[in-house]
Amino acid sequence: MAIRHKNKTLSTLLAALFGGLGAHRFYLYGKKDVWAWVHVLALPLSIFAGFIGALVIGLTPDEKWDAQYNPQSGRSSNSGWAVILMVVVTFALGSTALIATIARAFDLYLTGGAFG
Repeated sequence: MAIRHKNKTLSTLLAALFGGLGAHRFYLYGKKDVWAWVHVLALPLSIFAGFIGALVIGLTPDEKWDAQYNPQSGRSSNSGWAVILMVVVTFALGSTALIATIARAFDLYLTGGAFG
């Protein structure tokens, strides 16, 4: 039975888009991964964890990625510019979401939510 090659670009995309649901963890580790199910159960915090996961996956060097996830697949990863663009977009979305969350928290704390 051939070992399935795990694609770094697809993992980064799954973490960026569906990281809050743990899609990247299900792809990498399967349905028995406990942390993937924690993502599903704790969705609001998991969205930020998904953004961080996308950054970590996307910034992992291809050689280290292959050593960890594809040791016997017989193929090597060549992620290219697509991963870098996903990392930049993920960083922009994640930082925007974080700033919006902090602003809303201060709005609720200081004004009781008077501005929205």
